Amino acid sequence: MKTETLILLQSLLETYGPSGQEDETRDLCQKILKPLVNETWVDDAGNLIGKLNGQDKSAPAIRIMVHMDEIGMIVKRINDDGTLRVDPLGGSYPASFGQGLVDILGNNECFSGVLSFGSMHTTKESPQTNKIMPKEFKGEGTAPFWDNVFITTRKSLKELADAGVHPGTRVVIAKSRRILQQFQDCIAGYFLDNRAAIAIAIEAIKKVKKQQKDLQRDVYIVATCSEEIGAIGACYASRTLPGDISIAIDVGPVSTEYQTKLNSDPIIVYKDTEAVYDKHISDHILRLGKELKLNPQCAVFSTYASDASISKSKGQSAKAALLCFPVENTHGYEIAHKDSLANCADLLSAYLLNPTVI
Repeated sequence: MKTETLILLQSLLETYGPSGQEDETRDLCQKILKPLVNETWVDDAGNLIGKLNGQDKSAPAIRIMVHMDEIGMIVKRINDDGTLRVDPLGGSYPASFGQGLVDILGNNECFSGVLSFGSMHTTKESPQTNKIMPKEFKGEGTAPFWDNVFITTRKSLKELADAGVHPGTRVVIAKSRRILQQFQDCIAGYFLDNRAAIAIAIEAIKKVKKQQKDLQRDVYIVATCSEEIGAIGACYASRTLPGDISIAIDVGPVSTEYQTKLNSDPIIVYKDTEAVYDKHISDHILRLGKELKLNPQCAVFSTYASDASISKSKGQSAKAALLCFPVENTHGYEIAHKDSLANCADLLSAYLLNPTVI
């Protein structure tokens, strides 16, 4: 992975972007994208859109979708002792984050707390921790869920009110934990889903920009909002932007079940929970990958949905495709091969410059 891509990805990881509050991530994306495209704007749903002009105005446009929002938490209630009961924003479990520092995004103040499971040196008299105590220690032995964890704030009810914390306030992994790590042939960190996909799209646009005279179709790069809670932004963009093709770039779960491997090979997805992806487009991307001397993986995901498949299932996009980079620990502390981002960017740019399906 190039140093500049690592720097780009780290800057994206450091921004806050829980679903419905993606402002910080969107502002950075717009700053990065603006010099690379012909125009940028933010639509009424909160999506950031960049347009790269193609040469043939009669050809249908292509929408590339990468979501800005991260898995986070939302305050359900404030307890009398100043602890917070939270629900997830997106599909996650407390074990995905583990006990550790979080940032609470109050309206008037952002401050840190700790995601807490409670003390383990207890008995059935402490039902909260007993639920997650291993059975060999006479507990119930279930995995921690959101109703038996809490956020420790060490603030009074008045202090929390003054900070602008209330039901609906977002809670996210602390910035101090958002450091991209490198080990062996991999990178690791929170929120590769989907900040790494944003980096992939930006790297692809850089490549296409250099060959814009060969770009036949208009391309809309859509940094979507609220994907993790139903692809709300993507559905709106698919309905309001020109074109009939939505292609999502996202993480691809590594699993024996799907025969996907943690390596540098992009994943082309043919079906997920929400929709069957367009076979002609998917096959074309597969051919392009082989022409690039890549070895794309093909997959069918049984528990998964993307901006593209949800848009198609809602009737907002006529055609859909999904290109993934392989990731271990999806929706947790995620791991990806260091070359997978570059390979996906190469494949995406190849498709944008040659989208004609044979």
